[in-house]
Amino acid sequence: MKKSMIWMLTGVMAFAFIGLLVLQVQYVATIFKTSNEQFESTVRRSLESVSRELEQEEASVILANLSGTDFMYKNPPDQRNINQMMQSIKMQTTRDDSTGTIKSFGEIESYHISQRIQKPRETTKSTIIETSEKLQNETMNRYFRQKTIIDEVIYRHVQTAYLMPIEKRIDCKALQNAIKAEFVNSGLNIPFILIVVNNSEQIVYQNEPLSRPPKSSEIITQVIFPNDPSSKQNYMKVYFPTKGDYLSESVSFLVPSIIFSIILMITFTITIFTIFHQKKLSEIKNDFINNMTHELKTPVSTISIAVQMMKDADISKSPEVFRHISTVINDETKRLGFLVEKVLQMSLFEKQKATLKLKELDINDLIAGVANTFKIKVEKSGGTIDVDLQAENSTIQADEMHITNMLFNLMDNAVKYRREEVPLRLMARTRNEGEKVIISIEDNGIGIKKENLKKVFDRFYRVPTGNVHNVKGFGLGLAYVRKVAEDHKGSIRAENGLGNIGTTFIITLPIIKN
Repeated sequence: MKKSMIWMLTGVMAFAFIGLLVLQVQYVATIFKTSNEQFESTVRRSLESVSRELEQEEASVILANLSGTDFMYKNPPDQRNINQMMQSIKMQTTRDDSTGTIKSFGEIESYHISQRIQKPRETTKSTIIETSEKLQNETMNRYFRQKTIIDEVIYRHVQTAYLMPIEKRIDCKALQNAIKAEFVNSGLNIPFILIVVNNSEQIVYQNEPLSRPPKSSEIITQVIFPNDPSSKQNYMKVYFPTKGDYLSESVSFLVPSIIFSIILMITFTITIFTIFHQKKLSEIKNDFINNMTHELKTPVSTISIAVQMMKDADISKSPEVFRHISTVINDETKRLGFLVEKVLQMSLFEKQKATLKLKELDINDLIAGVANTFKIKVEKSGGTIDVDLQAENSTIQADEMHITNMLFNLMDNAVKYRREEVPLRLMARTRNEGEKVIISIEDNGIGIKKENLKKVFDRFYRVPTGNVHNVKGFGLGLAYVRKVAEDHKGSIRAENGLGNIGTTFIITLPIIKN
């Protein structure tokens, strides 16, 4: 798959994922907003209902006092007593079925109005009828006078009720119970804090202390007596400390939705990285196969030509030429074996951990032996190799073959990547740091750019040099070194040398305690 196609699929998947997240966020926000509006609407309806009941209760008190009914403000009459009280006020006369005398004030008032609309009768009325009408008129006049007095008294009470302090007009504890009952009936069985504020904005009642000052948007306010003058109105304010938890129940699916979204995002990210990693690995392996084919083809071709030359009778008669061809075959055979060994090192990376034959080794002695073997090769290229073994505790538990190969690879790289115009200077050091031994291999070669220092330990990776490849290889040497170090519970890192000249490889291995 082409890289452009991968990027296009990545963009489409990212767009779809972001769109899904945006839709989820909008959906949750809409549900939360709707639930909040429904919650506030229910609360306001409940408070308005309680406010209406308070007004009716206060009006009942006034009527009870006017009718002479025994009344305690904190124990108002029920609806049956109020109806009886109203009946006793209205029913003041009786009607004789024989004469048709009106008994209720409602009928008296209707009759009086109809009499005022009708024209006076011109016919002569009987004495009985005139007497009846006279009595009705007198009763009606008494009713209207009494009604006017009652209206004036009620109006005076209504106009002067707001002058009383709010704590005397209502029982705050009873108000709290009434609000709670109304909330329960509306399906809001959650704790609340009630604050009663008088017309001077002073708090006269609060059922619970506030843990924190609430925002104005978190408080729902309702006038206690809406008919009071605006300048004399008292308020009840309700605050719900657990409102957020209550509303969160309406979006209870939010938590699993977030979890699944995170899982989807992680899976998407891992998938993208895996695709790019596989793409990169595929390209590296293709380069490796091409490079390996070229590297193996050269010694095979050389050996094949040398063998054909040895078949020539003239060459067989010349011992010097024959010896030279034999030397070439031997060198190319070693080279071919070395390349095959490099390829076989790949099997080490297919296992999670290599099978190591561990034994106690003195790393100082091991480095000294490897340096002594490399001394001839370094001096042959016009360089020098020095050893500085400062580690006092240098005993480690290690596989001698793999540790030796690790040191050989690092020193061999220093020889291969030296600068032609500058004599090679190779230094091997050891020192202790806590319960570890630090091994450093320093050179003054061509060095490694800073952005490539961490990549050189990756399999098949080779520092880019354009189209020029003076040093052949598969990019497995340093990957093998890191694998050996990690399998010995150690680590390795690369640093630029002093003045960005050369490279220093630093290996850390645990030592055996005395």
